[in-house]
Amino acid sequence: EVQLVESGGGLVQAGGSLRLSCVASGFTFDGYGIGWFRQAPGKEREGVSCLSSRDGITNYGDSVKGRFTISRDNAKGTVYLQMNSLEPEDTAVYYCATRWGFCNSDYVEYDYWGQGTQVTVSS
Repeated sequence: EVQLVESGGGLVQAGGSLRLSCVASGFTFDGYGIGWFRQAPGKEREGVSCLSSRDGITNYGDSVKGRFTISRDNAKGTVYLQMNSLEPEDTAVYYCATRWGFCNSDYVEYDYWGQGTQVTVSS
């Protein structure tokens, strides 16, 4: 059974940092695109970052470029999202998700989702 479990969320002051983790079980990331998405109350789910395991290419949403970094530890079956210089606008539930193939910015293209982890940034 494919499972994704996120952790690492919490409450942080503006300017602070958090590192989110997404642990996969039931499959390996090889051949998959692994994305981080977020959803704030009353807003659409938006793509934050994605890593394509086929070619190693990463991409980021405009609002997080230069502040967030996605990475992967194959041995641990874990994908990370390092978030620096956090802003109150980053407050949301963060989800990791995977799809077979390359990254895609549309969340409906993803097949497996974690349960989400809450990130709250205070001003």
